[in-house]
Amino acid sequence: MIEVASLCYGVIFKKAFSQPYIFTAFVKDLIGIDIEIEKVETEKSFSPIIGKVDSRFDLFAEDKKKRVIIDIQHKRYSDHYDRFLHYHCTALLEQITSSANYKPNMQVFTIVVLTSGDKHKIDISITDFEPKKLDGTGIGETQHKIIYVSPKYASDETPEPYREWLKAIDDSLDEQVEESDYNNEIIKDIFALIKKDKITPKEYAKMKNQYSEEEYLKDQKQEAKDTKALEIAKKMLNAGMDIETITTMTGLMPDLIKEKDISFSTAAQDHQKV
Repeated sequence: MIEVASLCYGVIFKKAFSQPYIFTAFVKDLIGIDIEIEKVETEKSFSPIIGKVDSRFDLFAEDKKKRVIIDIQHKRYSDHYDRFLHYHCTALLEQITSSANYKPNMQVFTIVVLTSGDKHKIDISITDFEPKKLDGTGIGETQHKIIYVSPKYASDETPEPYREWLKAIDDSLDEQVEESDYNNEIIKDIFALIKKDKITPKEYAKMKNQYSEEEYLKDQKQEAKDTKALEIAKKMLNAGMDIETITTMTGLMPDLIKEKDISFSTAAQDHQKV
């Protein structure tokens, strides 16, 4: 058992997967294609900007025939399917400016790693751009793809070689991994790269910033939920319902309801005086 930094952190994921040989191995196992690259760019953007949004790609690499994007996404956004469809199309459209026609010079593949999961709870899902006949068979055109992977839903039914990659990413989230559970030597190299004693002070700072931002957003979301619940509790109080019933129905703590009960009553008295 070794201690590692979690791959949910963008800086840690990029530290490992920006290594060209790791990037190409990941792409080969997930998409089934071989790419030849010399470097992997991080925080890639296009200049001039395509459209009105400055899309930035976590990890970006291309050879002469294929363009591959990998985005690590730990925050659970409600729009991530549309978000990364936009990113994917941006990588397509950027090529057209230098093409003689609308056929891009390179195939585009986008891999989105959802470390916090997804509402559909599916390990692998694919947006396939290839036109198909009514029987579902493709015709061999526009073979661009977006592949969404959710490591936390990997199971024995997840086919190899996806399973070991997904298991490794998810296994890192509690910051401890057992190397002997893995056969893939590339994955063992990832664990070596992200061992806690290999993390720099600058990388730790970025990890803390990401953690603080996520905690803040979590608090904001909880505050919004509590505000809505308190609005419901107020209506219940005004209707004469007891605290126990309100607690059960809203999930609010009794002390909080009692505290707000005073302010609600005060507000009602003030209203009556007016």
